[in-house]
Amino acid sequence: MSNRKFSKGMKFLFFLPVIALIATALGYIVMYLWNWILPNIAHVGQLNFWQALGLLVLCRLLFGNFNKGGGGFRDKAIKMRSKWESMNEEERAKFKAEYKNRCSGWGNRNKEQQQN
Repeated sequence: MSNRKFSKGMKFLFFLPVIALIATALGYIVMYLWNWILPNIAHVGQLNFWQALGLLVLCRLLFGNFNKGGGGFRDKAIKMRSKWESMNEEERAKFKAEYKNRCSGWGNRNKEQQQN
């Protein structure tokens, strides 16, 4: 049993430098791309490494939470597919009508604004 704890500790000690290396590489990549592109286009200041790392963390907090495994679009699509397959025809028709009611106006809004 103590071997199992030891191996988990060894795994952690192995992955800690790997995680640090990946974070460092991502920080330098963000810093390089920011400093190469945005000062000329958007007239913003340049970033140093720590600001780039902070920007990475901020983007992760705002746009993608820190859950393990990520989930993402594929998992949502699989859940939706299984939900769709478990619906009967009446529920599917109701879902389609509600979807059409909520989402059909998106493209038409731009056309209406252009006409006015």
